[in-house]
Amino acid sequence: MNKPLDKSAREIKLKIDGKERLFDINEPELPIWVTDNMLTAGGYPYDQRMKRKEYDRQLKALQIELVKLQAWLQETDERVMILFEGRDAAGKGGTISRIRKYMNPRTARNVALTKPTETERGQWYFQRYIAHFPTDGEFVTFDRSWYNRAGVEPVMGFCTPRQHEQFLEEVPNFERAIVNDGIHLFKIWLNIGQETQLKRFHDRRHSLRKHWKFSPMDVAGMEKWDDYTRMRDIMLDRTHSPHAPWTVVRANDKRRARLAVIRRILLSLPYAARDLEAIGEEDGKIVASGADFPG
Repeated sequence: MNKPLDKSAREIKLKIDGKERLFDINEPELPIWVTDNMLTAGGYPYDQRMKRKEYDRQLKALQIELVKLQAWLQETDERVMILFEGRDAAGKGGTISRIRKYMNPRTARNVALTKPTETERGQWYFQRYIAHFPTDGEFVTFDRSWYNRAGVEPVMGFCTPRQHEQFLEEVPNFERAIVNDGIHLFKIWLNIGQETQLKRFHDRRHSLRKHWKFSPMDVAGMEKWDDYTRMRDIMLDRTHSPHAPWTVVRANDKRRARLAVIRRILLSLPYAARDLEAIGEEDGKIVASGADFPG
Protein backbone atom coordinates (compact mmCIF):
# COMPACT_ATOMS: atom_id res chain seq x y z
CA MET A 1 0.00 0.00 0.00
CA ASN A 2 1.30 3.48 -0.86
CA LYS A 3 2.09 5.88 1.92
CA PRO A 4 -0.90 8.18 2.55
CA LEU A 5 -0.34 11.90 2.32
CA ASP A 6 -1.72 14.49 4.67
CA LYS A 7 -4.33 17.07 3.67
CA SER A 8 -1.72 19.23 1.96
CA ALA A 9 -1.68 16.70 -0.90
CA ARG A 10 -4.50 17.97 -3.07
CA GLU A 11 -5.19 18.90 -6.65
CA ILE A 12 -3.12 22.00 -7.24
CA LYS A 13 -3.12 24.69 -9.87
CA LEU A 14 0.11 25.23 -11.76
CA LYS A 15 1.15 27.56 -14.55
CA ILE A 16 3.49 25.84 -17.00
CA ASP A 17 4.73 27.64 -20.10
CA GLY A 18 1.93 30.16 -19.68
CA LYS A 19 -0.83 27.52 -19.44
CA GLU A 20 -2.97 26.80 -16.39
CA ARG A 21 -2.74 23.15 -15.35
CA LEU A 22 -4.29 20.99 -12.64
CA PHE A 23 -2.14 18.30 -11.05
CA ASP A 24 -3.09 15.67 -8.47
CA ILE A 25 -0.11 13.73 -7.12
CA ASN A 26 -2.43 11.00 -5.81
CA GLU A 27 -3.77 10.08 -9.24
CA PRO A 28 -2.06 6.86 -10.38
CA GLU A 29 -1.85 8.00 -14.01
CA LEU A 30 0.15 11.03 -15.07
CA PRO A 31 -1.63 13.58 -17.27
CA ILE A 32 -0.53 13.53 -20.87
CA TRP A 33 0.87 17.07 -20.69
CA VAL A 34 3.43 15.73 -18.21
CA THR A 35 4.34 12.54 -20.06
CA ASP A 36 4.69 14.37 -23.37
CA ASN A 37 7.16 16.89 -21.94
CA MET A 38 8.92 15.17 -19.05
CA LEU A 39 12.22 14.89 -20.94
CA THR A 40 12.17 18.04 -23.07
CA ALA A 41 10.77 20.33 -20.35
CA GLY A 42 12.53 23.65 -19.90
CA GLY A 43 14.18 23.50 -23.33
CA TYR A 44 16.16 20.32 -22.70
CA PRO A 45 18.08 19.65 -25.94
CA TYR A 46 17.50 15.88 -26.20
CA ASP A 47 14.21 14.12 -26.87
CA GLN A 48 15.51 10.63 -26.04
CA ARG A 49 17.28 9.33 -22.95
CA MET A 50 20.83 8.11 -23.37
CA LYS A 51 20.86 4.40 -24.14
CA ARG A 52 21.62 2.21 -21.12
CA LYS A 53 24.45 0.32 -22.83
CA GLU A 54 26.30 3.50 -23.81
CA TYR A 55 25.69 5.03 -20.40
CA ASP A 56 27.08 1.97 -18.62
CA ARG A 57 30.16 1.95 -20.86
CA GLN A 58 30.96 5.60 -20.22
CA LEU A 59 30.16 5.41 -16.51
CA LYS A 60 32.54 2.49 -16.01
CA ALA A 61 35.39 4.40 -17.66
CA LEU A 62 34.72 7.48 -15.55
CA GLN A 63 34.46 5.50 -12.31
CA ILE A 64 37.88 3.98 -13.03
CA GLU A 65 39.21 7.53 -13.33
CA LEU A 66 37.59 8.46 -10.01
CA VAL A 67 39.48 5.62 -8.32
CA LYS A 68 42.70 6.99 -9.79
CA LEU A 69 41.74 10.45 -8.59
CA GLN A 70 41.26 9.18 -5.06
CA ALA A 71 44.68 7.50 -5.10
CA TRP A 72 46.20 10.83 -6.14
CA LEU A 73 44.47 12.59 -3.28
CA GLN A 74 45.94 10.09 -0.85
CA GLU A 75 49.43 10.52 -2.27
CA THR A 76 49.36 14.32 -2.38
CA ASP A 77 47.08 15.23 0.56
CA GLU A 78 44.97 17.34 -1.78
CA ARG A 79 41.38 18.00 -0.72
CA VAL A 80 38.19 18.04 -2.79
CA MET A 81 34.77 19.36 -1.77
CA ILE A 82 31.72 19.25 -4.05
CA LEU A 83 28.42 20.97 -3.30
CA PHE A 84 25.35 19.51 -5.00
CA GLU A 85 22.38 21.83 -5.29
CA GLY A 86 19.21 21.90 -7.34
CA ARG A 87 15.46 21.68 -7.06
CA ASP A 88 13.88 18.76 -5.23
CA ALA A 89 14.10 15.60 -7.36
CA ALA A 90 16.90 17.05 -9.50
CA GLY A 91 19.01 13.91 -9.03
CA LYS A 92 21.56 15.03 -6.45
CA GLY A 93 21.56 11.82 -4.42
CA GLY A 94 21.74 9.53 -7.44
CA THR A 95 24.65 11.46 -8.92
CA ILE A 96 26.56 11.39 -5.64
CA SER A 97 25.91 7.64 -5.35
CA ARG A 98 27.41 6.94 -8.80
CA ILE A 99 30.44 9.10 -8.03
CA ARG A 100 31.23 7.37 -4.74
CA LYS A 101 30.28 3.79 -5.69
CA TYR A 102 33.82 2.46 -6.16
CA MET A 103 35.71 4.99 -4.07
CA ASN A 104 37.08 4.03 -0.67
CA PRO A 105 34.45 5.26 1.83
CA ARG A 106 37.13 5.87 4.45
CA THR A 107 38.31 8.96 2.60
CA ALA A 108 35.31 9.67 0.35
CA ARG A 109 32.48 10.98 2.54
CA ASN A 110 29.01 12.29 1.79
CA VAL A 111 27.43 14.93 4.01
CA ALA A 112 23.63 15.27 4.11
CA LEU A 113 22.70 17.34 7.13
CA THR A 114 19.26 17.36 8.73
CA LYS A 115 17.58 20.55 9.87
CA PRO A 116 19.70 22.49 12.39
CA THR A 117 19.44 21.73 16.08
CA GLU A 118 18.62 24.40 18.62
CA THR A 119 22.34 24.78 19.33
CA GLU A 120 23.18 25.07 15.64
CA ARG A 121 20.50 27.70 15.10
CA GLY A 122 22.36 29.88 17.60
CA GLN A 123 25.70 29.49 15.81
CA TRP A 124 27.24 31.42 12.94
CA TYR A 125 25.34 30.18 9.90
CA PHE A 126 28.32 28.47 8.21
CA GLN A 127 29.62 26.86 11.40
CA ARG A 128 27.91 23.48 11.23
CA TYR A 129 29.09 22.96 7.64
CA ILE A 130 32.71 23.73 8.43
CA ALA A 131 32.82 20.79 10.84
CA HIS A 132 32.44 18.46 7.83
CA PHE A 133 35.12 19.96 5.59
CA PRO A 134 37.73 17.58 4.13
CA THR A 135 41.04 16.91 5.79
CA ASP A 136 44.21 15.88 3.91
CA GLY A 137 43.47 13.36 1.16
CA GLU A 138 39.69 13.48 1.50
CA PHE A 139 36.96 13.72 -1.13
CA VAL A 140 33.76 15.14 0.37
CA THR A 141 30.38 15.63 -1.27
CA PHE A 142 27.55 17.71 0.19
CA ASP A 143 23.97 16.70 -0.65
CA ARG A 144 22.73 20.27 -0.15
CA SER A 145 24.91 22.75 1.64
CA TRP A 146 24.98 26.28 2.99
CA TYR A 147 23.10 27.22 -0.18
CA ASN A 148 19.89 26.20 1.58
CA ARG A 149 19.89 29.86 2.56
CA ALA A 150 19.84 30.89 -1.09
CA GLY A 151 16.86 28.74 -2.08
CA VAL A 152 14.76 26.63 0.26
CA GLU A 153 14.94 28.95 3.26
CA PRO A 154 13.86 32.22 1.63
CA VAL A 155 11.21 30.53 -0.52
CA MET A 156 9.64 28.64 2.39
CA GLY A 157 10.05 31.46 4.91
CA PHE A 158 12.69 29.70 7.02
CA CYS A 159 14.91 32.78 7.06
CA THR A 160 14.31 36.51 6.98
CA PRO A 161 15.02 38.72 3.94
CA ARG A 162 17.84 40.27 5.97
CA GLN A 163 19.40 36.86 6.65
CA HIS A 164 19.12 35.99 2.97
CA GLU A 165 20.82 39.21 1.91
CA GLN A 166 23.53 38.81 4.53
CA PHE A 167 24.25 35.32 3.22
CA LEU A 168 24.58 36.57 -0.36
CA GLU A 169 27.01 39.25 0.79
CA GLU A 170 29.13 36.92 2.92
CA VAL A 171 29.35 33.73 0.87
CA PRO A 172 31.82 34.91 -1.84
CA ASN A 173 34.42 35.81 0.79
CA PHE A 174 33.67 32.64 2.74
CA GLU A 175 34.33 30.56 -0.38
CA ARG A 176 37.42 32.58 -1.22
CA ALA A 177 38.85 31.55 2.17
CA ILE A 178 38.07 27.89 1.39
CA VAL A 179 39.82 28.03 -1.97
CA ASN A 180 42.76 30.04 -0.60
CA ASP A 181 43.30 27.26 1.94
CA GLY A 182 43.89 24.85 -0.94
CA ILE A 183 40.56 23.00 -1.09
CA HIS A 184 39.34 22.19 -4.61
CA LEU A 185 35.77 23.51 -4.42
CA PHE A 186 33.08 22.53 -6.92
CA LYS A 187 29.55 23.95 -6.93
CA ILE A 188 27.10 21.94 -9.04
CA TRP A 189 23.56 23.06 -9.80
CA LEU A 190 21.40 20.32 -11.33
CA ASN A 191 18.67 21.98 -13.35
CA ILE A 192 15.43 20.23 -14.34
CA GLY A 193 12.25 21.24 -16.12
CA GLN A 194 8.91 21.59 -14.37
CA GLU A 195 7.24 18.57 -15.96
CA THR A 196 10.37 16.55 -15.21
CA GLN A 197 10.05 17.38 -11.53
CA LEU A 198 6.35 16.46 -11.51
CA LYS A 199 7.13 13.09 -13.12
CA ARG A 200 9.80 12.32 -10.51
CA PHE A 201 7.57 13.39 -7.62
CA HIS A 202 4.82 11.18 -9.00
CA ASP A 203 7.21 8.23 -9.28
CA ARG A 204 8.19 8.69 -5.63
CA ARG A 205 4.63 9.06 -4.43
CA HIS A 206 3.57 5.78 -6.06
CA SER A 207 6.71 3.71 -5.38
CA LEU A 208 6.74 1.18 -2.54
CA ARG A 209 10.51 1.70 -2.26
CA LYS A 210 10.80 5.46 -2.66
CA HIS A 211 7.62 6.96 -1.16
CA TRP A 212 9.62 8.00 1.93
CA LYS A 213 11.34 10.58 -0.28
CA PHE A 214 8.08 12.41 -0.94
CA SER A 215 6.82 14.84 1.69
CA PRO A 216 4.32 17.68 2.20
CA MET A 217 7.27 20.03 1.62
CA ASP A 218 7.44 18.72 -1.93
CA VAL A 219 3.76 19.49 -2.42
CA ALA A 220 4.35 23.04 -1.22
CA GLY A 221 7.40 23.33 -3.46
CA MET A 222 5.46 22.37 -6.58
CA GLU A 223 3.34 25.48 -6.17
CA LYS A 224 6.39 27.69 -5.71
CA TRP A 225 8.22 26.87 -8.92
CA ASP A 226 8.53 30.49 -9.99
CA ASP A 227 9.74 31.55 -6.54
CA TYR A 228 12.47 28.91 -6.65
CA THR A 229 13.41 30.05 -10.16
CA ARG A 230 13.77 33.63 -9.00
CA MET A 231 15.95 32.62 -6.04
CA ARG A 232 18.07 30.39 -8.26
CA ASP A 233 18.72 33.26 -10.64
CA ILE A 234 19.65 35.60 -7.79
CA MET A 235 21.96 32.95 -6.35
CA LEU A 236 23.77 32.34 -9.64
CA ASP A 237 24.15 36.08 -10.23
CA ARG A 238 25.41 36.92 -6.74
CA THR A 239 27.54 33.87 -5.86
CA HIS A 240 29.15 32.82 -9.16
CA SER A 241 32.75 33.99 -8.99
CA PRO A 242 36.12 33.28 -10.65
CA HIS A 243 37.38 31.55 -7.51
CA ALA A 244 34.18 29.58 -6.84
CA PRO A 245 32.19 29.26 -10.07
CA TRP A 246 28.89 27.45 -10.50
CA THR A 247 28.63 24.58 -12.96
CA VAL A 248 25.05 24.18 -14.19
CA VAL A 249 24.06 20.80 -15.60
CA ARG A 250 20.75 20.26 -17.36
CA ALA A 251 19.56 17.09 -15.64
CA ASN A 252 16.28 16.02 -17.24
CA ASP A 253 18.13 12.89 -18.37
CA LYS A 254 19.76 11.52 -15.23
CA ARG A 255 22.23 9.42 -17.19
CA ARG A 256 23.67 12.30 -19.18
CA ALA A 257 23.72 14.48 -16.08
CA ARG A 258 25.68 11.99 -13.99
CA LEU A 259 28.29 11.57 -16.70
CA ALA A 260 28.54 15.32 -17.18
CA VAL A 261 29.16 15.99 -13.49
CA ILE A 262 31.82 13.31 -13.16
CA ARG A 263 33.49 14.50 -16.35
CA ARG A 264 33.64 18.10 -15.08
CA ILE A 265 35.33 16.97 -11.85
CA LEU A 266 37.88 14.78 -13.62
CA LEU A 267 38.76 17.40 -16.23
CA SER A 268 39.33 20.00 -13.50
CA LEU A 269 41.88 18.10 -11.40
CA PRO A 270 45.46 17.26 -12.47
CA TYR A 271 45.59 13.78 -10.93
CA ALA A 272 48.24 11.25 -11.86
CA ALA A 273 47.70 9.04 -14.92
CA ARG A 274 44.62 10.97 -16.01
CA ASP A 275 43.25 9.44 -19.22
CA LEU A 276 41.68 12.28 -21.19
CA GLU A 277 40.49 9.92 -23.92
CA ALA A 278 38.63 7.79 -21.39
CA ILE A 279 37.10 10.88 -19.78
CA GLY A 280 35.91 12.32 -23.07
CA GLU A 281 34.71 15.81 -23.92
CA GLU A 282 32.05 17.81 -22.13
CA ASP A 283 28.60 18.06 -23.65
CA GLY A 284 28.12 21.78 -24.19
CA LYS A 285 24.40 21.27 -24.75
CA ILE A 286 23.83 20.43 -21.11
CA VAL A 287 26.83 21.89 -19.22
CA ALA A 288 27.30 25.62 -18.67
CA SER A 289 29.05 28.07 -16.41
CA GLY A 290 26.73 29.75 -13.94
CA ALA A 291 27.37 33.06 -15.67
CA ASP A 292 26.35 31.63 -19.05
CA PHE A 293 23.31 29.61 -18.00
CA PRO A 294 20.34 30.85 -20.07
CA GLY A 295 17.73 30.12 -17.39
